[in-house]
Amino acid sequence: MRGKRILLIVGGGIAAYKACELIRLLRKEGAGVRCVLTEGGAHFVTPMTLAALSEQPVHTSLWDLKDEVEMGHIQLSREADLVVVCPATADLLAKMAAGIADDLATTLLLATDKRVLAAPAMNVRMWQHEATRRNVERLRADGVTIVEPDEGEMACGEYGPGRLPEPANLLSAIRHQLERNEGASTSSARTGEKALSGKHIIVTAGPTHEPIDPVRVIANRSSGKQGFAIAEALAALGARVTLVAGPVHLPTPAGVDRVDVETAREMDQAVRAALPAEAAVLVAAVADWGVEAAPSKLKKADGPPALAWSANPDILARLASDPRRPRLLVGFAAETEDVVETARAKRERKGCDWIVANDVSGDVMGGEANAVHLVTAEGVESWEEAPKAKVARRLAERIAAEIGKKA
Repeated sequence: MRGKRILLIVGGGIAAYKACELIRLLRKEGAGVRCVLTEGGAHFVTPMTLAALSEQPVHTSLWDLKDEVEMGHIQLSREADLVVVCPATADLLAKMAAGIADDLATTLLLATDKRVLAAPAMNVRMWQHEATRRNVERLRADGVTIVEPDEGEMACGEYGPGRLPEPANLLSAIRHQLERNEGASTSSARTGEKALSGKHIIVTAGPTHEPIDPVRVIANRSSGKQGFAIAEALAALGARVTLVAGPVHLPTPAGVDRVDVETAREMDQAVRAALPAEAAVLVAAVADWGVEAAPSKLKKADGPPALAWSANPDILARLASDPRRPRLLVGFAAETEDVVETARAKRERKGCDWIVANDVSGDVMGGEANAVHLVTAEGVESWEEAPKAKVARRLAERIAAEIGKKA
């Protein structure tokens, strides 16, 4: 992140204090930070604090005569590599969605030509309100990256989703967004603008959760990062992407239609409902088995439960035999041994075109990098370890080239 310029808009919520730590982490990574403090934000942190941490003047008013004689709000809005709104209150989200520009922060957001990342934080009822959900979906459709809030205890004493993620997680989201911005620019230069324009591609990502009872699930360690990066890279090439996501807390990539599911059966239904498509990239780590869930919480005093197992739908194999089968069907194989040979056998058994295989015996499923093997009918390509965003861009380019050949 060295040399990157971040414009940080601090909204008026109790979580504004976390913006101070975020500034410190960004500066430690080598990024430059300029802060805009809203009137509400100034009730929680002071301009002096933000100025000391960022080592830059803090901007608070649209009517600063010296700055505005030079059209300062235009310059601020366009000189950054990324605009970050943290915390993004319900009020700020509503104004962003409606295009209101009644103070410095909202005017900057309307004037910017750079990507915007917003980290909402608010009371759980406000976050779950229909108006907020509507505003969030509008912003996502407009290309704003939304970092899903964490679930936990609120300052008001309530519990649920709405907490601002920890600064280290926000730093990771910002880093990913900057990588994606660079990747989209590089991909466009190499493969031509909108190489996948007009093509519909389905991507699955994350784990599935199979309930045991109302509070317990069977799950896996998939973070969803690789699948979300692939959806982002495909959208950057102009594809209409339907992202079917298991239970993860990741921002929806810009320009991507997201469908949230929990179980393997729900994911299977969502994938089939999204057809037809030119291609499908099934990255999700789908649970092979589910159990018949108990209607009430199982009690520890009753001893280990006897679980009635049943096979979940094989989404990849079912899609391969569907009459509406995509022209290019890509599966993923997460293995811990005999990675390539297992992937070769899986490709033939499932009836898909490609398998992307990787060794997950290390920190891959939750990590930031991946080393994969692309297994096709022509053979095996082994790609060196790289950030997941870079792996995604390379795969998206290969998909674009393959679809172009089949057109």
